[in-house]
Amino acid sequence: MSKTIRCEAACSLKTPIGVLRLTADAGGLTGVLFPNQKEWTLDVSGTSDAARGHIAEAKQALEEFFAGTRKEFGALTLSPRGTAFQLSVWRALAAIPYGVTCSYRDIAEKIGNTKAVRAVGLANGQNPIPIIIPCHRVIGSNGSLTGFGGGLETKEWLLVHEGALTSSLF
Repeated sequence: MSKTIRCEAACSLKTPIGVLRLTADAGGLTGVLFPNQKEWTLDVSGTSDAARGHIAEAKQALEEFFAGTRKEFGALTLSPRGTAFQLSVWRALAAIPYGVTCSYRDIAEKIGNTKAVRAVGLANGQNPIPIIIPCHRVIGSNGSLTGFGGGLETKEWLLVHEGALTSSLF
């Protein structure tokens, strides 16, 4: 089943983990899609200079990240779409430092809702701007790699790239 993302600008970016698709509107970057997310089609309409600018900034930032010269994305303007709860989880994810991992419970505690561990996991899985909002840095409380929209091998690659893992778990 095909799903559609409406945006004002989009581009593709070749990376070591495959071709990512980036989307934006005038408010900021709205999405990063992994190569395995082929069910999503992009409907680019009403292109604005602001949206194109957000795409250009995100593309450069991701190129620098994959080259190993960028460790944070705080200067990018993001415009994720989600519920108030999801947005609170995504803000907590964005605060996880480069090369550091934490658990779903850690995120639940950070947002002040220790009983929301499962809900945090669901919000983590709905993150529309992975890598930049680093949901890959969230792992199981036992240290295991858990579900990831880009696939576990991609999650592992990202964590090894950042130095959070030292070797392959597969």
